[in-house]
Amino acid sequence: MINTPVTSDRIRTASQLAAFCLCILAMRWITVSAHGAERPNIVWLISEDNSVHYLKLYDPHGAETPRIAALAKHGLQFQNAFSCAPVCSVARTTLMTGCYAPRIGTQYHRRAVSVPMPEGVKMFPALLRDAGYYTSNNNKKDYNADETPGTWDESSRTASWRGRQPNQPFFHMQSFPASHESSLHFTRQQFETQATETDPLNVFVAPYHPDTDLFRYTVAKYHDNIQIIDGLIGEVVDQLQEDKQLDDTFIFYFGDHGGVLPRGKGYAYESGLHVPLVVYVPDNFKHLSPWTTGEKVSGMVQFVDFGATTLQLAGVPIPMEKIEGRPFLGTGVSANDVISRQNAFGYADRFDEKYDLVRTLRHGRFEYVRSFQPFNFDGLQNNYRYIMLAYQEWRELHGTGDLNSIQSQFFEARPAELLFDIDADPHEVRNLAQDPQYSNELLAMRQELQAQLKSMPDLSFYPESYLVATAFENPVGFGQSHLEDIARYIDIADLVLQDAASAQAGIRKALASEDWLDRYWGLICCSTFGSEADAFYETAKKLAAVDSNRLVRVRAAEFLSLSGQQDPRPVIMDCLQHCEDGVETNLILNTVVLLRDSGAQAEWKFQDSDVTPSATKDENVRRRLSYLTSLDRIPVDPQGRNRRSIR
Repeated sequence: MINTPVTSDRIRTASQLAAFCLCILAMRWITVSAHGAERPNIVWLISEDNSVHYLKLYDPHGAETPRIAALAKHGLQFQNAFSCAPVCSVARTTLMTGCYAPRIGTQYHRRAVSVPMPEGVKMFPALLRDAGYYTSNNNKKDYNADETPGTWDESSRTASWRGRQPNQPFFHMQSFPASHESSLHFTRQQFETQATETDPLNVFVAPYHPDTDLFRYTVAKYHDNIQIIDGLIGEVVDQLQEDKQLDDTFIFYFGDHGGVLPRGKGYAYESGLHVPLVVYVPDNFKHLSPWTTGEKVSGMVQFVDFGATTLQLAGVPIPMEKIEGRPFLGTGVSANDVISRQNAFGYADRFDEKYDLVRTLRHGRFEYVRSFQPFNFDGLQNNYRYIMLAYQEWRELHGTGDLNSIQSQFFEARPAELLFDIDADPHEVRNLAQDPQYSNELLAMRQELQAQLKSMPDLSFYPESYLVATAFENPVGFGQSHLEDIARYIDIADLVLQDAASAQAGIRKALASEDWLDRYWGLICCSTFGSEADAFYETAKKLAAVDSNRLVRVRAAEFLSLSGQQDPRPVIMDCLQHCEDGVETNLILNTVVLLRDSGAQAEWKFQDSDVTPSATKDENVRRRLSYLTSLDRIPVDPQGRNRRSIR
């Protein structure tokens, strides 16, 4: 053994090193002690089918929610938070992916097929789990995309953060169905015999609803449900407090989309898209919020942003080049950036068996609504919607002419463009699209939406049946390889934004095209113009009779029927009897229901055998058949005769 002399310099160096290490340890102890944890926990608490209109925190007519209000007092109240879609599976898939659904093929509710996640994108809880977080979901999923392997440590009716390892940070998501649409599926006997906690005489009835005892009872019952939700939210907060996690946990409370009174869930208006969002900011992580607690945030945030925000709070890299979402909390996020966000994008496609194609753009105080098939009026039969007695009564009153002009809008063909000033008209009953005073706003929002749809691109300009057959193995790749085609279809669809005479040349070119989708969209333009497209009656008759594509034949028959020119039944029945594809059959049946319920072909009798056996395997086809073969159908009177107010 060699003895090395110990010098005073070495002693001094060793002492300094020891002191430095002790300092580092002390600083680390101080940091962890002050923050309680190195990384924050994040909890999402989600009420189903709930827009801002039903919480007093947001609307003076809403229900009291003291536990949610307490979260806002100790956090942030976002005034302009938007679900991108007004229905759960599409909205929740948007939350999980951070991607706009029409770009990645997840826009239809309920899905015909589950599509793969975009290349390079994982559902964001999987990224959190990869970074060491414990992820739990209690318990709703409802995705339209294939779930990323490893997304959840636990997903069940009993899942919670309590299954994690000691000191492991967690992400927990919990959904509360007490406010779900089904909670308003009460019977007439219940309506007549079971009182609500909320006084029906003291609730607010939206101007587009008939002011009846049944509607007041329905609103009152929903207020009761919101107060139940408030209590359930409070129970989770109490559990976090009991587990000594509250000071380290961001709590997001929000609705999974709007609802749930008629014209809420399933409809791309404020009532279907504008959701409450309250974020509790924990004491130990206030530095991750650019605002002080108790503030109201005016900037617009969307569901595509929620996952990115959660990743930012957790310090996990965001795949920014692959998703549309941008964080609105966390390191590096500025208040000015979030406040400057004034746009929100919305989409509505198929809901169960009912087809529609609506895109929205909220910019500042204006909402622009573009209906690409506006003859598919809002009140078109959707079996699940019409379980609710309020829906049934609304349609009955329209059929008997007992509604005013605003209340009747739900059962009438829409303009292709709607423009609403939300500040002046929060319930969106006064369309400003034809008002010259707002022409600049209309043009700017029209052009912005057109650019948005083309740049994504929006896959819904192909019929769903075609996407299922050809695109859904790789929806994003399909879209990118068909950018020019989709842009052309959008341009054809937008011919209806001109007057009929100016649009004639473009429609004529589309109807003569070799691309069947050009013809398809040209005929949708004709149906939108109606009798103003009389120059194309003869062309449409030829297409209905001999076109090589079934959907083109159906669209031609639809146009001729809506214009009163030709009985559509021979053409449509022939198409149905030769269609083995359930998704395509359901699209054709949407036209059948439209023509029956609009009065264009009111006497159309139907039976199950009118559809091929293979097509009836499709659940949505069975839904349509159950309605079309029923005897208790309430037809819509498109003329709204003898209109009068209920109250």
